[in-house]
Amino acid sequence: MSHYLVELYSPNANWLALPAAQRSQFLEGIGAAMGPLSSMGVEVLALAETLAGIDAASTHRYLGIWRFPDPSLRDALLAGIRASGWYDYFDHINAASGSGGFAQHLEALAAA
Repeated sequence: MSHYLVELYSPNANWLALPAAQRSQFLEGIGAAMGPLSSMGVEVLALAETLAGIDAASTHRYLGIWRFPDPSLRDALLAGIRASGWYDYFDHINAASGSGGFAQHLEALAAA
């Protein structure tokens, strides 16, 4: 069973105030930390800017969509994100789930 994480985030005032050299240094550290993830089975499905012109669009500027072979890897990524100081620089929300299908989802909605 696959496990998923969706991140939505926007730069906050702390990021906007950070000098370019410090931004680069911070992002280099993030890039280095992400390197070994694929060898562990972690898949990046999308890391991109969000589209503002869609119906009921999020106000967040960026999104990340990840797939994991087990929840412990998802939790390790989330712990690494927190430890990196990411949340100090970006207004960020996470949503996580396991795999599911349409019929299962409709049943969950009906039971809500």
